[in-house]
Amino acid sequence: MGRKRFVWLIAVAVGGFVGALGVLGASAAPPADADATAVTQWNLIAVSAITGVPGPGLPGPAGGAPPASQINMGMVQGAVYDAVNAITPKHHRPYLLNRRFGNTASDDAAVATAAYLVLKNIVETVPENITFPNRAALLTTLASQYEAAKNAIPNSPFKNQGIAAGTAAAHAMIDARHGDGRFGPSQFVPNPNPGNWDPVAPNGTTVLDPTPWVGGVKPFLMQSSSQFRSAGPLALTSPAYTAEFNEVKRVGSATAPLADRSADQTYIAKWWQSNPVASWNDVARQLIARNHLDVSDSARLLAMENLAAADAAINDWNDKYHFNFWRPFQAIRRAGDPAEGNPDTSPDLTWTPLISAPYPDHVSGHLGLDGSHTGVLKMFFGNAPAGGYEITSSAVNPGGPAARPFTSFSQALDEIVEARIWAGLHFRTADVQGRDLGTNLANFAAANYFQPVGNH
Repeated sequence: MGRKRFVWLIAVAVGGFVGALGVLGASAAPPADADATAVTQWNLIAVSAITGVPGPGLPGPAGGAPPASQINMGMVQGAVYDAVNAITPKHHRPYLLNRRFGNTASDDAAVATAAYLVLKNIVETVPENITFPNRAALLTTLASQYEAAKNAIPNSPFKNQGIAAGTAAAHAMIDARHGDGRFGPSQFVPNPNPGNWDPVAPNGTTVLDPTPWVGGVKPFLMQSSSQFRSAGPLALTSPAYTAEFNEVKRVGSATAPLADRSADQTYIAKWWQSNPVASWNDVARQLIARNHLDVSDSARLLAMENLAAADAAINDWNDKYHFNFWRPFQAIRRAGDPAEGNPDTSPDLTWTPLISAPYPDHVSGHLGLDGSHTGVLKMFFGNAPAGGYEITSSAVNPGGPAARPFTSFSQALDEIVEARIWAGLHFRTADVQGRDLGTNLANFAAANYFQPVGNH
């Protein structure tokens, strides 16, 4: 008989999601290859609590903005991996937890405990000076979800062993991330010279990066927060910069004519405003289910994906404030400044992007996350997984369907590179180097972490 598996009721205020509470069987000894139900359901709970997709989650400045939410997801999935890895026969190198528990321990209890304790810590340790009106409600929801998960597992020594493994994994992660630089000082240093970012939005109001500390956070896998430093933006006087300047000036403005940016391109540019942390974890869950990955491989996939992406976020934001390169809207408005030194660029003092963002251009944070997530997903499922996959955008009113199918990961990456230019957000170089940075981090994670141990 198989170990009891369960799907519990997940109570999420506003736009909640529901699973059917059920028990498929129970035994004194689990099978060697338990399924991934608990892993994927707690991944969904974590995404909702951290990103607010779906349901209310962490406010942006409290760690819900995409780069910070990716760091939080790395913490959760790293702990879940260590908990599962500590009890499953198919063993890989641990991330932090160098302990083994009995392989009869409940993996459901281990997963739920590890995820819940790390999520609870993430919510509780947001500094009090950051506005967080739904903190108490979020903690209550998480506690209810955890109690439902535990109650669905019969009381036994195996359940207790699983809870012990999950607790150990969570504490290892929490201890490792104490004082890691989250919510530290901003890395922005003002510089009025051409080529430098100025946090003045096109509408004339000052917009601040909600999490400017991300680039100073201690990495999870890298040796330093700048280990994968990109080559950097193009020189302002170069012909390549001039070409990219004219490209985004033509297709990226809020009022670009249809001859320059089609209605479909406008829709796609807005559609990709969805949080990539939520999007790619959803894709991972789809492919885990379709390919019947077991608990061990599912936990390893989600850990590799989210830890690599967490370091991509850190390196991305370190790059942003290291290069401090201006966004297209500033470049286009200030073109022709003698200090810019490029006689081939011309200004447009009224130019406004289709979409704006409150931090420097280089590198693209979105593409950094996309590159790392898809880099790991390719390792498990190939570039073109059978049956493709679907992404549902959480962007508000993109102008078309929320859900769109894709046949390959390269297809999505190529489209995002273009979409960020159509949005007027980035020069092409920022997109391409961001994508490559993320991809390099995925390869680094696979080469240096999570290798198999023992017989497989």
